[in-house]
Amino acid sequence: MRLPLPQFRPVRQPDHIAEVVVTSSTEFTAQCLEPENLSFPIVPAFGSWVRSLSDGDDQTDETMVYGIVCHTCTMPIDSVHRATALGMSLQELREQQPQIFAMLKTETRVAIAGFRQNHKIYQHLPDRPPQIHQAVYACSQAEILEFTEELHFLRTLTQASSTPVDELIGAVLRGVYQVRKCDRAWLVQAGRHLSILLKEDYDRLGAILSQVHP
Repeated sequence: MRLPLPQFRPVRQPDHIAEVVVTSSTEFTAQCLEPENLSFPIVPAFGSWVRSLSDGDDQTDETMVYGIVCHTCTMPIDSVHRATALGMSLQELREQQPQIFAMLKTETRVAIAGFRQNHKIYQHLPDRPPQIHQAVYACSQAEILEFTEELHFLRTLTQASSTPVDELIGAVLRGVYQVRKCDRAWLVQAGRHLSILLKEDYDRLGAILSQVHP
């Protein structure tokens, strides 16, 4: 009797959360990876930072693209199967309807904020977006701190499309403010930068900054 060969899954890094499935010059869409157990994918938070790779013509042109999660959607994997309310807990779904987890997918849309090339960070759009099927990783706190030393990425956020811009900016500032251990000097600098970008619309600026808290 011939035994079936064991199936091996590649070892996944803890911060490897998704894979690029749609890509464009200004943003990309990534499908969140399924967890090892019967559960729904880990969804990156609105306004959180992620990175993916954009390969150039040779290895010396390799570019790490940084972006901000601006939209997330969970949906059926095709147009035939439609999700319906079952009135079950997560544990009951695992026991009675385990196929549910394979019938849904979660996609997140990412606004490109800048990139790293030759060990230097640039806060404008890269020449090439991440390639299809590239891995998407959650950024570390060190990466967020380094990228947000400059504030030019805020202009990109004010021009984001198909997303609630003010809410996105508020979420980004709140997240970075927390990573920076409530550095008020940084927040004041960000507020001044935003004031110029928003053409001194202080009502709008105040609404954005009111979303920032420890």
